[in-house]
Amino acid sequence: MTEFRDILTKLGFTEQEVSKGDLQVRSPLDGREIAKVVTHTTKQTTDIIKSAYAASQEWRKIPAPKRGELIRLFGQELRQHKDILGQLITLECGKILEEGRGEVQEMIDICDFAVGLSRQLYGLTIASERPGHRMMETWHPLGVVGVISAFNFPAAVWAWNFALAIVCGNSVVWKPSEKTPLTALACQKLWEQAVLRFSQKIPAISYVILGDAKIGEILVDHPKIALISATGSTRMGKAIAPKVAGRFGKLLLELGGNNAMILTSSADIDLAMRAILFSAVGTTGQRCTTLRRLIVEQSIMSTTINQLAKLYQQVTVGHPLNSKVLIGPLIDQAAFSNMQKSIELAKKEGGHVIGGERLFEKEYPNAYYVRPALIEMPRQTEIVRHETFAPILYVMSYHSFEEAIAMHNDVPQGLSSCIFTNDLRQAEMFLSAVGSDCGIANVNIGPSGAEIGGAFGGEKETGGGRESGSDSWRNYMRRATNTINYSRELPLAQGIQFNLPGKN
Repeated sequence: MTEFRDILTKLGFTEQEVSKGDLQVRSPLDGREIAKVVTHTTKQTTDIIKSAYAASQEWRKIPAPKRGELIRLFGQELRQHKDILGQLITLECGKILEEGRGEVQEMIDICDFAVGLSRQLYGLTIASERPGHRMMETWHPLGVVGVISAFNFPAAVWAWNFALAIVCGNSVVWKPSEKTPLTALACQKLWEQAVLRFSQKIPAISYVILGDAKIGEILVDHPKIALISATGSTRMGKAIAPKVAGRFGKLLLELGGNNAMILTSSADIDLAMRAILFSAVGTTGQRCTTLRRLIVEQSIMSTTINQLAKLYQQVTVGHPLNSKVLIGPLIDQAAFSNMQKSIELAKKEGGHVIGGERLFEKEYPNAYYVRPALIEMPRQTEIVRHETFAPILYVMSYHSFEEAIAMHNDVPQGLSSCIFTNDLRQAEMFLSAVGSDCGIANVNIGPSGAEIGGAFGGEKETGGGRESGSDSWRNYMRRATNTINYSRELPLAQGIQFNLPGKN
């Protein structure tokens, strides 16, 4: 493992950039201060937005395939710095090194996707009811896209938005989490290296702004920010949505997830156990797609609990730079406190708890390592319906398949879901209109670990947004419907006859 200062140096940081600021950055690995970075003032933020808007007016003139070439160069920078950037992600947000590297790979993948997309920003040709006329739709850049991201994926979620927004002809202003500013600054430095290699001089189209919620509010309220893409809690989404709607801005929300698996008696149980373990404890339960509810057919409930209890005891918790460790620390004390409160509430509501205790308190008094919690619940209570961003898995039983689906859908969130079954009817019903009500629905694979090729997002209190693959590029563009008259007549739609003056 490279020393921390060496990591920053290799990513282009100067000593002053990481030691002379007002925002203290602490590593969740041991709680120590690793940097102090400079935050932005209100005036600096508004000036940046003004610059981003001016840049977007020039960038939109560049042909989309040429914009894709710049994203290709950025992808090359990420490939060259995959290991070192992955290490920084681990140090700053606490996920194990394999996941840190995987996050950078996800960034590389979305760059590849965006490069291809730059030649596929297709519009439709539409049949006109009027003779001598043709209709079509064209897509144009929005202008400035504002991205507000969370700590748990400090680079990948931004990249989903950034790569697509750039090839679509926009500029981007990014406000990262205050807990992970170094990763954002490192991404910006790699981007600037790509720009230097680009074949023509362009205005600055990528900006990072650092600060607290007030800085984020400037982005949310500013009329020149055409789209706000925000990832975070449902509470945050409820706060910003009315503000953006009030100024008729566009909104893309990725909020809470309370994801469930239905485990049936016909399932491949060994396969399901592996999926449960990764989905429930990966990233220390701090994924929006973490498995939080396990809904088990009554006939296999006892066996399932026993098998999971054994697996949970075998999971290695510890320093995430150790290659044998599967679970690193929670992000901070607040996350630990919320986890403990939820466990206590679950006990009061009849839950039987296995695990959940703090580990390594003496070795790391300022860091929060925990054993994942497995909680058998008598029913789906209020605490189960509430998302706790920590490694807590609630396990409940069902009798009929219809009951399982009803329980699955009876939560405010609607992000990701899955079923493990070898019964074709159950699988198809789960994917049908009367099955899962989530934006992501899987069969015989867990709810986490989405690929960039598919649109990512959910329904209900998850916010309804879609990022990454599929046709998510349309979020970052505006549609125009065009009608071309190549005749010498002027027929009206719907067959309307309107006698104009001077017409014989």
